[in-house]
Amino acid sequence: MTLQTNLQHLTSAAEVEKTINENENVMVCCGRMGPMCVPVYAIMEDLEKSGKYNHVAFRDMLFDHPEAAIIRNLPECRGFMGLPFTVYYKNGKVVKATSSIQNLDQILDILDAEFAQ
Repeated sequence: MTLQTNLQHLTSAAEVEKTINENENVMVCCGRMGPMCVPVYAIMEDLEKSGKYNHVAFRDMLFDHPEAAIIRNLPECRGFMGLPFTVYYKNGKVVKATSSIQNLDQILDILDAEFAQ
């Protein structure tokens, strides 16, 4: 099963590693097609299309995929209860992680703080 989004899907731990190693700034939303996740995917799709954040690689990953343990088991996600788990990587390192629904302003605050050009 894959997510029904227009984002590039990560389907293995190796793909996650490759993506964070090849891109300076990466936002990965790890979730399902549920009511807390879909709005985050939609915001990511809009930001990707806008061109304003071309310096950020926007990706998604299915939370229930066994390979998603690379996200689920991060120390930064340890206390998370709600989906999605959204992780922001800069230069291969986690710089921010959030859980549950996020609105546009919350996401923009993180993108602008962590990935300022």
